[in-house]
Amino acid sequence: MSEINHIGVILDGNRRFAKRLMKEPWKGHEWGGEKVKELLSWCKEANIHTATLYSFSVQNFSRPKAEFEFLMKNFEKEFLRIAEDHEHVAHKDRVKVKAIGRLWMLPEFVQNAIKKAEEATSKYNDYHLNIAIAYGGQEEITDAMIKIGEQIKAGKIQPSDIDENTIKKFLYTGQPYPDLILRTGGEKRLSNFMAWQSAYSELAFTEKLWPELQKQDFFNVLKDFHIRERRFGN
Repeated sequence: MSEINHIGVILDGNRRFAKRLMKEPWKGHEWGGEKVKELLSWCKEANIHTATLYSFSVQNFSRPKAEFEFLMKNFEKEFLRIAEDHEHVAHKDRVKVKAIGRLWMLPEFVQNAIKKAEEATSKYNDYHLNIAIAYGGQEEITDAMIKIGEQIKAGKIQPSDIDENTIKKFLYTGQPYPDLILRTGGEKRLSNFMAWQSAYSELAFTEKLWPELQKQDFFNVLKDFHIRERRFGN
């Protein structure tokens, strides 16, 4: 039976969920943020120790101004909640929180909140939560190539030294690749999520929009994964 150590989740459908209920788009993002806390409890129950959540892409910077500003304020609120609320699940379950992406593109107040959340959870190691924000898989590979190029220029490595492990070292987390990637919202594509790491990940898609995903939906996905035979190209 295949086990899951690392799950990636593409949190899709917040705006459509709000539209269905005739609410403003940002209300869907608010509900989606609350759903993340449920997901963490499901992962704990399923003994999944690492989760990477695709919450905001590099391409999402083109969102309408009012929606973008709400999202940034909401990210600030959620990261500060992790930093300051010691009843938060991140502290109760000793979850190390890390933001991954081109964080320098974010407003300074969001960057500051991220730093506080990361510092507040830096000593935890029971679980890992990666928040992909201002993130793109191709951009991650590009950034890794730039860092490798700098190492070559400095004479620290030679081009002939570069292999898959070298590239892995310069990716945003350096963690084991995801065993399973789940996308909510009905779309059947990865949309530039973990472009390098997903090479042999199992994929799962659900029609459920992110805010309406329920525990049983999640465990049905895990049940399907557990009966798959992972071949890794063999």
